[in-house]
Amino acid sequence: MKFEGNLTNYQGLTEQQVKTKIESEGYNELPSSKPKGILHMAFNVVKEPMFLLLVACGSLYLILGDITEGLMLLGFVFVIMGIEFYQERKTERALDALKDLASPRALVIREGVERRIAGREVVTDDIVILQEGDRVPADAKVLYSINLKADESLLTGESVPVGKREWSGADKIVTPGGDDLPYVYSGSMIVQGSGIVLVTATGTNTEIGKIGKALESVKEEPTKLNKEMGVLIKRLAIIGIILCVLVVVVYYLTRGDLLNGFLAGITLAMAMLPEEFPVVLTVFLALGAWRMSKKNVLTRKPSAVETLGSATVLCTDKTGTLTENKMTVTRLFNGNEFFAVLPDSDFPEPFHQIIEYGVLSSQTNPYDPMEKAIISMGDNYLAGTEHIHHDWQMIKEYPLSRELLAMSRVFSFTGAKNKVIATKGAPEAIFDLCHLSDDDVAKLSTAVEELASLGLRVLGVAKSNIVSKELPEIQHDFKFEFVGLIGLSDPIRSNVKIAVSECYKAGIRVIMITGDYPVTAKNIAKDIGLKNHNNCITGQELNVLSEEDLSSKIKDINVFARVIPEQKLKIVNALKRNNEIVAMTGDGVNDAPALKAANIGIAMGEKGTDVAREASSLVLMDDNFSSIVGAVKMGRRIFDNLQKALGYIFAIHVPIAGLSLFPVFFSNLPLILWPVHIVFLELIIDPACSIIFEAEKEEKNVMNRPPKDINEPFFGGKKILLS
Repeated sequence: MKFEGNLTNYQGLTEQQVKTKIESEGYNELPSSKPKGILHMAFNVVKEPMFLLLVACGSLYLILGDITEGLMLLGFVFVIMGIEFYQERKTERALDALKDLASPRALVIREGVERRIAGREVVTDDIVILQEGDRVPADAKVLYSINLKADESLLTGESVPVGKREWSGADKIVTPGGDDLPYVYSGSMIVQGSGIVLVTATGTNTEIGKIGKALESVKEEPTKLNKEMGVLIKRLAIIGIILCVLVVVVYYLTRGDLLNGFLAGITLAMAMLPEEFPVVLTVFLALGAWRMSKKNVLTRKPSAVETLGSATVLCTDKTGTLTENKMTVTRLFNGNEFFAVLPDSDFPEPFHQIIEYGVLSSQTNPYDPMEKAIISMGDNYLAGTEHIHHDWQMIKEYPLSRELLAMSRVFSFTGAKNKVIATKGAPEAIFDLCHLSDDDVAKLSTAVEELASLGLRVLGVAKSNIVSKELPEIQHDFKFEFVGLIGLSDPIRSNVKIAVSECYKAGIRVIMITGDYPVTAKNIAKDIGLKNHNNCITGQELNVLSEEDLSSKIKDINVFARVIPEQKLKIVNALKRNNEIVAMTGDGVNDAPALKAANIGIAMGEKGTDVAREASSLVLMDDNFSSIVGAVKMGRRIFDNLQKALGYIFAIHVPIAGLSLFPVFFSNLPLILWPVHIVFLELIIDPACSIIFEAEKEEKNVMNRPPKDINEPFFGGKKILLS
């Protein structure tokens, strides 16, 4: 599609200037992370006490000539190295997905000629032409625009597109978010209008690039269970070594046989070392991940399964997570009365004109979700009536401007001398076009406030007729008649309210983090049943709060509005400083750093971006918020059953160690157990029996109890004594 604006004033850069800029600034892309080498990953693996133990045990088996068992244990090291390699590649894939998203094709003007180039070749000071459906290739200021609107939900979380105005020459660069800004941002989508922009930032200097830097800087931490198991096994290993030396000495002093003393010591050490722990842990988490996949929850990081059962806070984005991320006509006002639009309800005649002229003033195949909603309303309720005019021909369009936030379309039709004008826009702009009296404006403004208080986006609709063949230059020259108001909402997903209630029963606090306006956020929070829904912190307030103040205030605040990506990360970190186990849901690029920083990152699978999925631990394949509750229930069940299995293993080790140690102190008794017996007991009987616990049903109170205390050890002294 050819751009219809005036291009004669724009020459753009020369090829030499572009070449110089690429050499000095680099390409318009995020740098790929260099994969870590095999040796580096191998070193990280052998540092872990759990895996050192596996290597030691495998070596002991090889020394004793039991090659099969030795190689099997050593083989676990390579399995763990594979997991480590997967984790390292996860960040690279997230950054690569971000890179692909940030580098679309671009239409630029260079040396006065339009050229289509790869997005990575865009440089600062390039002149870029943007049209409906284009992905913005870099951050830029708007030089010229016609009704330009952009969907920036990936960056800001706003559920509706925002309008753009032309750069005044004195505007300062600001962060994304809000209407009527003279800037467009890399990765956002143009949903309406067209424009010419001047590139101000590329690559890592763009807003999406800053997210990439934040994503790269976030370091994943080992789970509490992994840490605890490592400490427990290390302690048991030390005890085993001490007892091994003691047995060798006692056996030699009482029987004078050093070789058999050495074998008795190794047997006891093997009895003390719980080789099954890492095996059982892996089996439980793998089977748990498989079971979760049956519930539409894909596990990208197995350790998240056990962490999910301990989650104390669930941070959720609004757009596309709590809501459906699509606009719907919810309420209408015809100047006298309101009408609530309900599924399969009758549509009264007095409200037909509102949708009729709303459809006429919208694009035929729109990108704008509000226009899509209005057209859908017409298709559902007015199809086949005299209110739908597919045969009318549009002859002129008056675009929305900064001075007048309304757009008009003029139609002619066969057999009529007059032309029909349909207009929609901001309510105050429609009131102005209709030249309403102060009393009428006051009455209608009250109706607008009532719709806005419900968290709805409000549009005014008007109509006009003209007989003259000549059309006026501006919309104000028409004599408009007020038709009505349209209230649009981003509907809440079904089952969200029930899911939030179940979270509270399970002792999980729900926090909504959104880029939308506070009034909308509070209304959504009220509708879904969030506690303290009237208390809200905005992004501006977050900027002036210190980490300590935020950590204190966040204990009572469950709604955050007008939040930018860096602040989402700040919120998650504040919760973690309060010793919360944080689960974070999201679907946009803006959620990726917070998803990675949270203890459990949960991405949306259907509408979520590749960046969000790659940065997360879990992916909801059906984008259903209620699936999170099922995942928590499954996580708690796995957590409980894993405790039972490890308790069983520990209990089994006590008599095995006793049978290995007891005969040593009596010179007339033969050794009861040898290494081969220990291998058989630990590597066959123990894992086989402990897996039975994995199939145990959940406890009856699994979702009616608070999460496990963060300071309570998974397998502490009480559990050991019980075993």
